Amino acid sequence: MLTTDYVPGAPVWVDLGTPDVEAAAAFYGALFGWEFRSAGPEAGCYGMFTLEGKTVAAAGPLTEQGVSSAWTVYFHTVDADATAKAVEQAGGTVRFAPFDVFTRGRMAGFTDPTGAQFAVWQPGENKGLDAVTVPNTLYWTELYTTDPAAAKAFYHSVFGWAYEDVPMGGFTYTVVRPSGGGQEASQGGLMGLNDAMLSAGMTPRWQPYFEVADCDAVVATASERGGTVPMSPEDIEDVGRVALLTDPFGAPFAVITTA
Repeated sequence: MLTTDYVPGAPVWVDLGTPDVEAAAAFYGALFGWEFRSAGPEAGCYGMFTLEGKTVAAAGPLTEQGVSSAWTVYFHTVDADATAKAVEQAGGTVRFAPFDVFTRGRMAGFTDPTGAQFAVWQPGENKGLDAVTVPNTLYWTELYTTDPAAAKAFYHSVFGWAYEDVPMGGFTYTVVRPSGGGQEASQGGLMGLNDAMLSAGMTPRWQPYFEVADCDAVVATASERGGTVPMSPEDIEDVGRVALLTDPFGAPFAVITTA
């Protein structure tokens, strides 16, 4: 389970890159009750999504040329520069080199060897998200990859992650844990893209899951507000009710009402 007691390799932050921050804030506000608080022009119009005064996500305009709207998952690191070197040594790519975000922390962005993008956060004044796993906050992170074995080797080399392979209805789902964490420390999953997923246009990516009180109600609201539903709500035994969504600007994410 995710926690705000952040350890190296654990999800620490999630943000949305979008061509229309104001419209995206309205969409996610309708879904999750989030309020958007801009950090101002000096922060490039980046801002925080808050829930009951706690930061639960963030959003900003697209800053890289040719990129699509997407959610980015950040993993905790004690040394962003060392992580950048580890990424390159393991066969990944540095999308943007480590840099300081005022006095709040240090960040860097990467692409893994199978094409999925992610980032790291070295905390300064900002230690990470204020709330996770409660309704309308980040609950889980999931990697879709074309080469699970290569992805597992890469992230183990970079973060020291531990894995547990779990058979699920004809395919293998890999549960991810930070180095040294027990079963209660599970933070995400990893699964291979099958032919049907690839034919549907899915590409390697990290995807956030947000806990919600009523999966079906959130899906209905998303549809009314211009989102699309690649996977309608489905019950997964011992997990909960899950749906895959895409916001009006094409950013994929998921919602879950846990069992």
